[in-house]
Amino acid sequence: MRYESEKIYIYGKHALMEALQNAPRTIKKVFISQESRDDELKKLLAKNDITVAFLKGKEASRMVGQDTAHQDVVAIVDVDKLMVDFDGFASSLEPSAGTMLVLLDELTDPHNVGAIIRSAAAFGAAGVLIPSHNQAPITGVVVKSSAGMAFRVPLVSIGNVNYTVDRLKKMDFKIYALEMDGKKKVMDEKFENPALFVVGNEGKGIRQKTLERCDVTLRIPMDSRCESLNASVSAAVVLYGWSLRHPEALGK
Repeated sequence: MRYESEKIYIYGKHALMEALQNAPRTIKKVFISQESRDDELKKLLAKNDITVAFLKGKEASRMVGQDTAHQDVVAIVDVDKLMVDFDGFASSLEPSAGTMLVLLDELTDPHNVGAIIRSAAAFGAAGVLIPSHNQAPITGVVVKSSAGMAFRVPLVSIGNVNYTVDRLKKMDFKIYALEMDGKKKVMDEKFENPALFVVGNEGKGIRQKTLERCDVTLRIPMDSRCESLNASVSAAVVLYGWSLRHPEALGK
């Protein structure tokens, strides 16, 4: 997926099928090869009354880049319909001990953002909270990196990180900061409250004012030969640790 002339594209059959099966309202238009024999895809496009155009020559590569594995399948996505407003999302929440959210605090690498969204979906997150400023936006790269999970887990647009944290604290969420030098090991936390995990910037970490609002700083014990894990890997480990305490969130 990528921005081009204020359009956002997703590409490849897998990403498009995820969108059609889970969030068809987000798809504006689809471009496919005239030679396509994919009956399943065509049925879903017809079922959701989505406009289809046929690709000509190297049109797909011009839209999404020469080096992308587009498989002659490209779609225009309406990101406004993919993102959910925080106030409406929070109003509909009925938090329990098995409710978990992830908040991204100014991540800049779209691959990290996509990978975290994928982990959030895998381990039972109720939503991923994404600031509207100083943050890698939802793009085709993000959707591709999420393996299409961007269409499965709610993506929540937030204006101010600290306001969001404060509001969730009032809703009985316990706020966890993912920190390399955190005071508590992830396996020692029982996760008995609704949980919000804050993932900080790849280089600078979580901003000080946000860190001060966190109830617990979590660390992942590691072999001394390894200095650190990147943001998306750290998030995956911590979310897995949470899911061990809350297998019900996985629907099993």
